[in-house]
Amino acid sequence: MNTDLNTALRDTTLFIVGHGSREESGNQEIRDFVAQWRSRQPGWRIEVGFIEFASPSLHDGLRAAAQGARRVLVLPLILNAAGHVKMEIPEAIEHARAHCPEVEFLYGPHLTACDPILDILKRQLRRAMAALDMPDPTTTGVVLLGRGSSDRGANGDMAKMARWLQEAGDHELVDLAFTGITFPRLERVVQRQARIGMTQIVVLPYYLYTGTLMQRIGRQVEHLRAQYPQIRFALGTHFGFEPEIFALLEQRVSDLVAGRQDSALSCDGCRFREIAHDLGHGHSHEHTHGQAHAHDHDHAPVVMA
Repeated sequence: MNTDLNTALRDTTLFIVGHGSREESGNQEIRDFVAQWRSRQPGWRIEVGFIEFASPSLHDGLRAAAQGARRVLVLPLILNAAGHVKMEIPEAIEHARAHCPEVEFLYGPHLTACDPILDILKRQLRRAMAALDMPDPTTTGVVLLGRGSSDRGANGDMAKMARWLQEAGDHELVDLAFTGITFPRLERVVQRQARIGMTQIVVLPYYLYTGTLMQRIGRQVEHLRAQYPQIRFALGTHFGFEPEIFALLEQRVSDLVAGRQDSALSCDGCRFREIAHDLGHGHSHEHTHGQAHAHDHDHAPVVMA
C-alpha cells in the first residue's frame, strides 16, 4: 500500500466483521486473520467484531472502534450478501452513528463473487485433483458446497461461481449444493453424479473459516464414502488465510478512502431495508423504486457521517 493511503488512515479504524461460530476455533481463526493483517499493515488500526456467537458484538465492537477515531471503515469478512450484510450490519452501523455522531462510518462491500475468489477455488480444485488416484476431469464431478440462504441473490452468487469454475477448467460437471436452508443438498447431488457415471467427486466447501458446518461437511463426506465405495472422494478445505482475501480487503480500504463509485455498500441507508425490517423479513435487495415495489433496483451509495 502506498504512503498516501497510510497517511489517510492515521485517524481511521478498520473494523472487520466476522460471522461468528458456535465452534470457538472458527472465531479464533478470524482473530488470527486480523492479527496477520495487522502484521501485514503495521501502520493500520484494525479491530474485529462478530455478528453472533462471539465477542465483541457488532454494537460493542463498533463503539470501541470509534474511540479516538475520526472515521471507521466497516468491512464484512463475509462471502455472500444475505440478511447479515443487508440488514444486521447496517442496523448496527446506524446505532453506532447515533452514539458517536462525531465519527464517520463507511460500510464497504462483502467479499463478493469475483475473480480473486475464483482463483482460490481453482487452487482448491487443483489440490483436490492431485490427491485423487486418477485425476481425470472428464470423469470427476465437482460440487461447490455453500451454507445456503433464504436470499436468492446470495444463492445466485454461488451459482455464478460454480459456472465460472466450470468455464475455467476441463470439468464437464460442476454442481451446486447447500448445507441448509435451500436445495439441493450434498447427498442428492452426489446421487445424481453417481448415476451419470462419475467415478470421482471433489467437494469444495464455499466457506471462509472452520466451524460446526465444516465439521458436519467432513462427516457427510465420510458417510458418502461408505455409501458409494466405488467412487473416490476428495474434500477441499475452507479458504482461511489465502492471500486473495487480504488483497480484497485492502482494495476495499483503498476504494472507500478514495470515495470511488460503488465503494460503499448500497444497503447502508436504504429505506427499503428499514421497511423490510418493520415487516419482519429480510431485505431481498431486488426491488424497484416504483409504486408496485417489485423486486429489482440499484441504490445510490449512501455514505453518512
